Amino acid sequence: MAAVTIRNLSDEVHRALKLRAARHNRSAEAEMRAILEAAVRPEGRLRLGTALHEIGQRHGITRADIDTIEQVRDRRPAEPMTFD
Repeated sequence: MAAVTIRNLSDEVHRALKLRAARHNRSAEAEMRAILEAAVRPEGRLRLGTALHEIGQRHGITRADIDTIEQVRDRRPAEPMTFD
């Protein structure tokens, strides 16, 4: 994992960061990570696994349904398409 050093951070910002971290019950380092992750994470990003899970929940798909599909699905590789 990467490490980052922040130079020339004012005492005021450092104190505010420590207070914010205390409010969230985490260390100043953990608070900085959370701030940076939130800042660079795109708004409204689609997380594929979460989206698929929500679709399954919405349609009442159970683990038994998935097991049944796995048992009957064709496992042979697909044939390439031809455009003759």
